[in-house]
Amino acid sequence: MSPHKHDASLKAIDLSHHLNSKSKARHPSPLKDIIRFMAVENMVTLAGGLPHPSLFPIYDATISISNPSKTGEMKLSLSNEQTDTPLSSFLQYGTSAGNAKLRQWCEEFTKRVHMPLYEDFETLLHTGNTNAWSKVVGLLCEEGDYILCESHIYPSAQAYWIPQGNLAAPVALDEQGIRDDALEQILRNWEITHPGVNRPHVLYLVSVGSNPTGVTMGTERRQRIYDICVKFDVIIVEDDPYFFLQYPEYSMGNQVEGQVISNEKFLASLVPSFLRFDYQGRVIRLESLSKTVAPGLRLGYFVANSLFTERLLRASEVETQDPSGMSQALVYGLMQQWGTEGYLTWLQTIRIEYQTRRDWIIKAFAKQFTLKPAAEVPEISSSEGIAALIGSVPIFSFVPPTGGMFIWTTFYLNQNPNFKKLQLDSAIEDPEQLFGHTLWENLAEELVLLTPGSYYYPWQGKDKVTTKARGAEPEIVNLRFSFSMATMEEMELGVARLAKVVKSSWQLE
Repeated sequence: MSPHKHDASLKAIDLSHHLNSKSKARHPSPLKDIIRFMAVENMVTLAGGLPHPSLFPIYDATISISNPSKTGEMKLSLSNEQTDTPLSSFLQYGTSAGNAKLRQWCEEFTKRVHMPLYEDFETLLHTGNTNAWSKVVGLLCEEGDYILCESHIYPSAQAYWIPQGNLAAPVALDEQGIRDDALEQILRNWEITHPGVNRPHVLYLVSVGSNPTGVTMGTERRQRIYDICVKFDVIIVEDDPYFFLQYPEYSMGNQVEGQVISNEKFLASLVPSFLRFDYQGRVIRLESLSKTVAPGLRLGYFVANSLFTERLLRASEVETQDPSGMSQALVYGLMQQWGTEGYLTWLQTIRIEYQTRRDWIIKAFAKQFTLKPAAEVPEISSSEGIAALIGSVPIFSFVPPTGGMFIWTTFYLNQNPNFKKLQLDSAIEDPEQLFGHTLWENLAEELVLLTPGSYYYPWQGKDKVTTKARGAEPEIVNLRFSFSMATMEEMELGVARLAKVVKSSWQLE
């Protein structure tokens, strides 16, 4: 078991054998060495092709921002007159690691919130978690490698690795995300199930408010997952944009409104990240500001051991360079204006708002369907979460999310007459897939748009795309609901339209 207390003597172990051949071959960009020497006192710079800052057409900016501790607005001023961090310094070419002062804030915030166990972790800015993940694949994965992941996975994550020749090794899920027993079984039996194929050494997961399932992994489960990864020498890539959007469990008929509490109590209420268990430096954490500030900024940061950040920096120098200077200036100014305590208060307010929206959509379900604990409905395969019925017919079930922005629903087709007809047609290879697409189209025609569950099925190769070939549960389809954007009235209208389509398809009218 790993220690649970920070120890200044702990250092990351040597994990260089995880680097792929491309990453090992990267060299520092010589142009970045020139920028480093420009900072030397009395240096006469006749080398770099930097535009002169006096010719930048942006001199200053004043932005209205939220006041996290009270109603009303605050003003954020960005100017060249600021001596410590003039606006022009953000607009100029910089090191690909990002602005040093902003990175220092990221490091201090990481220590405050996540309390990594080992000492020599580093932060490195990136242009959002989607790009960050692509860089990690380019760091660790060779062509043909399998990547451990949740059995329902964020589609953009695998859309990058599929052309790279990588395949998913999906791990079974429950109400807390990937199961530790399933992970250990896959790794322990890999040479038997995949003879001649390298055992996966990278685990990718969204451990809070998983997209699409909305589930959050508990503390004890995280400890077991981490220990298994130590045992089998696996790197954990924790994609965590929803970390601060953690909610209490939903209790039918007994919802409690969220309240702003002290920041210490707020942090104590959050399930810890994998950094809290990482005493070897085998966690690469992808931090994002997309869900807590604004996605259009395209700004986030890595937290990882220095071996990984150095190689990721080499990739950034020749692929993306540093993130947008205006984004960095705005975020740094925002954090300076609010302070860490103000930012934590802001995070509390948005958590409360999204928790309220989660409760709205479940109440909308309750207006159109009879909701029961899934364990009380023997006709369905799931005993977790809540089942939605029309009369005595189970239509779908879901686990109320404890984080993030999504509800993942499983629709049961064994009492749907239209699906039964598809099953009897020998010419139809995958009746579940065909029915799911038709249901999604019918919903869109009724002016309610959901995301098809098929988007989230892990890619295991061209020979494993049908329901049967994937070994998936038969006679079900999945749909993902998002509760982040719609108003309460829109949710009620959308679910009413859903009920109309369901009644027609199941012939319950």
